[in-house]
Amino acid sequence: MWLEIGKCFEELDADENCRVVVLSGAGKVFTAGLDFQDMLKLAPELAEKEDVARKAKILLNFITTYQKSITSLELCRKPVLAAIHSACVGGGVDFITAADMRYSTKDAWFQVKEVDIGMAADVGTLQRLPKVIGSESLVRELCYTARKMLAAEALTSGLVSRLFGDKERLLFKMKCLCLKLKFLCVCSMIKGVIEIAEEISKKSPVAVRGTKVNLIYSRDHSVQEGLNHIALLNQMMLQSEDFATATVAQATKQKGVVFSKL
Repeated sequence: MWLEIGKCFEELDADENCRVVVLSGAGKVFTAGLDFQDMLKLAPELAEKEDVARKAKILLNFITTYQKSITSLELCRKPVLAAIHSACVGGGVDFITAADMRYSTKDAWFQVKEVDIGMAADVGTLQRLPKVIGSESLVRELCYTARKMLAAEALTSGLVSRLFGDKERLLFKMKCLCLKLKFLCVCSMIKGVIEIAEEISKKSPVAVRGTKVNLIYSRDHSVQEGLNHIALLNQMMLQSEDFATATVAQATKQKGVVFSKL
């Protein structure tokens, strides 16, 4: 499943009918982490190699493949909203930190589990979590101890934006809603998160895409580099029909403006 995620988000990125992606787990938990069966499949291939460098090359390819799959959420130019219920463990934390926004149920909990199995997290948590919650001390505590972070702490730390009631009370028929909103949602979803996604989907796709691209770029560059980057983007985006349409709508207080697909 984890490797299929990358292909899924590549398709979502290219789908002009998709403006926002809402992602949740369909099972009893959001995710219990990466599938160790995938790692076990490496054993025969590793056993064929005696040299450490050759074994390392196989492991490197394995790790970077997973990294690319998780990063596909970030590279998708549509906003990705993660809705988490119950357990979000190990690779699940890698996963949600690559999303644009995170929401959870009140019974959700989070755990950077890798240290308990004798390894360092290697597909995104150590790189993204410090930038998401902003506290190096808390990040190190979570990563060194593998303790559980409950939903209330996740909210106060900034890992999630909002808490909702338990998943069962907030699920509703997604198929009809997806057809109505004309964007693709993955799995069942909390009504409140869908409402946020609906609001975003009504905005200019040019503006939303440009905003996401520059936010990610600015996170990893200096303020001036971020300013230079958005200046280059806006040379093009300010010439779009979306800018003219939105400007007129704001001036005339026009409601219900519909923007073209991108």
